[in-house]
Amino acid sequence: MHVQDSHWSSASAVATGATMSAPTGNGRADGARTTPLRVDAQRNLEHVLRAAREVFGELGYGAPMEDVARRARVGVGTVYRRFPSKDVLVRRIAEEETSRLTDQARAALGQEDEPWSALSRFLRTSVASGAGRLLPPQVLRVGVAEEHAHVPQQRTQPAAGELRLVSEEPAAADPGDAGTARLLDVVGRLVERARAAGELRPDVSVSDVLLVIATAAPSLPDAAQQAAASARLLDILLEGLRSRPE
Repeated sequence: MHVQDSHWSSASAVATGATMSAPTGNGRADGARTTPLRVDAQRNLEHVLRAAREVFGELGYGAPMEDVARRARVGVGTVYRRFPSKDVLVRRIAEEETSRLTDQARAALGQEDEPWSALSRFLRTSVASGAGRLLPPQVLRVGVAEEHAHVPQQRTQPAAGELRLVSEEPAAADPGDAGTARLLDVVGRLVERARAAGELRPDVSVSDVLLVIATAAPSLPDAAQQAAASARLLDILLEGLRSRPE
């Protein structure tokens, strides 16, 4: 799995480890021998990031760092040397996922002329990539807060038994979270185009679309079953999003 570079300054401050020189035949230290150690450190970092994506995707962001270390086959101390706290690692993975979703939304927006085709392409690509299992929680919180201001017909209080995306007093969005803002902007354009074309239910919001991504990406032990279940569930959800003639 390819892992993108992170833009989180705190998460990207990764320790490269102490350099160590190996003695040469004449007893002197050869500085050129430090290169393999730097390569090993980079490889360990890639293993940790890959393991974190897998573990958080399967168990959620509440999974312990020890599980990430075991999956990466490194000591937990190695994980903490590169990410001094779990929050730093979570932020790194979440930022990468937000960036990936934004790229997928931009591709759909730029390559599909039909509004509904663009929206459905974005959803299918995102679900197929497993993006929903790593969707940053703050994206849903921000989405709900912003949609309340722009979609008058959307209820601000849930009906009895209705799923809530946020708590009674949702946390304010980090004003410095440019990645989240970019994602919401691009997905918002997909939603507005489909709504203006009369192909999307008028009460569907950006947060609803992101919830579809989160819902339609189950984590199953068998890859074929997971792909089939995701495709089937997404077909059903897409039908629920489409507008119907009066």
